[in-house]
Amino acid sequence: YYHLSFCMRKTVAILQKYMISTMETKAYMYVLECTDGTLYTGYSTDVQKRLDVHNAGKGAKYTRARLPVKLLYQEEYPDKSSAMSAEALFKQKTRQEKLAYIETQKNAQH
Repeated sequence: YYHLSFCMRKTVAILQKYMISTMETKAYMYVLECTDGTLYTGYSTDVQKRLDVHNAGKGAKYTRARLPVKLLYQEEYPDKSSAMSAEALFKQKTRQEKLAYIETQKNAQH
């Protein structure tokens, strides 16, 4: 490392810093059941914290009028982008399809 020029060492340091800062943390798609029985789907890197925000009335407008909410399901993804994509696909399903998917996934884990 020391035989490299100052510019090369600087470039390596910048690249290392960039790699660390761009490493994504795990993210989750989650499904809440609202007090009126409806479902709400979102994504977060910290589901429990997000659930607490929803129940404090500071989450999505949809859930604010349907408190309290409870966590029905969560699914882990390697990064935020993947969780967001999963959320978008999940939201396209009908209620029955969503509930069937959740049941299938829960059964597969046992």
